Amino acid sequence: MFIKLFAIALPVFIALDLLWIGVVAKGFYAKQIGSLLKQDVNWTAAIIFYLIFITGLVTFVISPAVEKGSWTYALLFGALFGLVCYATYDLTNLALAKDWPFLVTIVDMAWGAVIAALVSTVTYFIASKIG
Repeated sequence: MFIKLFAIALPVFIALDLLWIGVVAKGFYAKQIGSLLKQDVNWTAAIIFYLIFITGLVTFVISPAVEKGSWTYALLFGALFGLVCYATYDLTNLALAKDWPFLVTIVDMAWGAVIAALVSTVTYFIASKIG
């Protein structure tokens, strides 16, 4: 079951995250932390993040939601998981990084909650349809 859920969640997450980073919020991040951004993405680091994040999402949110038969569990606990994970990164940066923007912290934490909730819920419904 884990592999099936992982195989559903990973491409959904990557598609949404690339849309967010590359299109929707690209200008926002460039304006807020442009001096910190690399010209070329470190894809190894990005892929490792995606694999770890989706492993956690499937283990702690999606699998329990499927077992409970509850899309609302996927939605709510997905949002909580995303908020906690993104808060770890953003609040650490706010605490330690010089000139880290508070606005980036808020927007990024909100995005973490939204993307994890969406991925969890979409994965739940896809898994429910395909059995």
